[in-house]
Amino acid sequence: MEFGDILKVIGEFGWFQKWLVFLLCIPNFLTPFHMFGQVFIIMDVPHYCNTSWIRKLNWNLTEGQELNLTIPRRPDGSLEECRMFTPVQEDLPSIQFNSTEKCQDGWIYPADVQPTLLTEFNLVCDRAHLNDISQSIYMTGLLAGALVFGPLSDRIGSRNMILLTLLLMGSFGIGAGFAPNLYVYIALRFIVGSAFSGISISMAALSSEWVGASYRPLAMIITHCANAMGQMALAGLAYGIRDWRLYQIVGSAPALCLFFYIWVLPGSARWLVTRGKIEEAKKVIRRAAQINKRSIPEESLNQLAPEKKAKSGNILDLFRKPHLRKLILIMAWVWFVDSLVYYGVSLHVGDFGLDIYMTQLVFGAVEIPARASCIFLLQWMGRKKCQAAWLLLAGVICLIIPAIPKTLPIVVTVLAVIGKAALAASFSTTYVFSAEVFPTVVRQTSLGLCSMSSRIGGILAPLAGILDEIHPAISMVLFGSTALVGGILCFFLPETRNRDLQDDTTKASSSQLSDKAVHSSVKNGSVDEKDGHRITETTMSTFL
Repeated sequence: MEFGDILKVIGEFGWFQKWLVFLLCIPNFLTPFHMFGQVFIIMDVPHYCNTSWIRKLNWNLTEGQELNLTIPRRPDGSLEECRMFTPVQEDLPSIQFNSTEKCQDGWIYPADVQPTLLTEFNLVCDRAHLNDISQSIYMTGLLAGALVFGPLSDRIGSRNMILLTLLLMGSFGIGAGFAPNLYVYIALRFIVGSAFSGISISMAALSSEWVGASYRPLAMIITHCANAMGQMALAGLAYGIRDWRLYQIVGSAPALCLFFYIWVLPGSARWLVTRGKIEEAKKVIRRAAQINKRSIPEESLNQLAPEKKAKSGNILDLFRKPHLRKLILIMAWVWFVDSLVYYGVSLHVGDFGLDIYMTQLVFGAVEIPARASCIFLLQWMGRKKCQAAWLLLAGVICLIIPAIPKTLPIVVTVLAVIGKAALAASFSTTYVFSAEVFPTVVRQTSLGLCSMSSRIGGILAPLAGILDEIHPAISMVLFGSTALVGGILCFFLPETRNRDLQDDTTKASSSQLSDKAVHSSVKNGSVDEKDGHRITETTMSTFL
């Protein structure tokens, strides 16, 4: 007897699985504090060059006179933020300020502003791009974490990996709050990003290995909604704590408070079986059956044996055949666009003209119905139409936003909220669609390449903000155009609704259509019957 058969006996989505999904929702709730928190601890504040040199001349000037003599004015009368008049050593009556230069001795910030990452490390003027670079390095940590923690999770198990990465995320996140300089802060954030990637991989694996095939999309979307709720809580946390060091500590400490997971978080019985630890797997299965108020015969447990994994495909298989080559190129682009535009819009939350905290609250709130709607729309409209519609909607909105005057911040924010909701729904759709569109023998390899493409999009998303220095509309036009291309390309993909999962690399035929909807996740295959032979449900981990 294999684990898929055991799961049907003890319950595919009973109280045990619901308790597990709830436990996995808590880390998902906490991750936005790290993913988007830097937007709030580095908000721009008024500043001007430090010109204390003039006080050494003992001219007995007031503060206003000093500023008039040392800082140029903009056309609107405000102080220039990044330039100052060249210091002189002449007497006051004969002085002439004509030439200007960059700030030499730092900047002056309002005295009533709480310490932020910007004010403490002077991330203004020529150093402003370091903010986007630090966010991009954090995203690079996600890719590094997938490469390191993905294979490690397969060795030590999802449960142990979740405990390890929670410890890393909490401890190094708190450590970032004590960083003496920007470079130490960036290094610590890189490790936090790596830990976040490890948590994501392990949580997805653990949930998919305990939940029945037909319930996996539901379990996945519930955890996605917990992430949206975390984005809402982020607005309140950032509003209440303006000191960036205190924010880092408070936002990271809850991960360490989950130490009780050592006793309550169940391990994966399926993983234990594949590792030959049958007795340990039996104990966890009995516990799950008891919580689900089911009974499982001992003779069934005694027949438990490691599953035979499906034949793995080769990366070259994806490029040898034209139809697979088309699938991998289009889906890799869709994953890239999802990540690029989703994180790009999220990190621009302060650029839409309204209160940044209220905008973030709404950004998180709209994701809940958007993601939840995928449960019904995917079956009603189909995977291909849903994926295309979400990307086209997000692309059009991103292109419209730069055309709206800055004097209409409410309109801009409403459009941004709709675009964010479409992107969130697109992300959830991508997970389901991608798992169904690739053949079984190359599914793991395909999803690995697609996920790596997504990470690259995440790395580039913060760097797109640097283009705004050339023109403020460039980044949004970039996001919108890439999303439109992704939406159009989706129409060249096959529809997978009510279609059995394809197992080999031959081109799918119409005979594969069935009346039974196939539910799967990016982590698992399916159980089906073909020609009287049972296709074993296999567990496949995607690390990238």
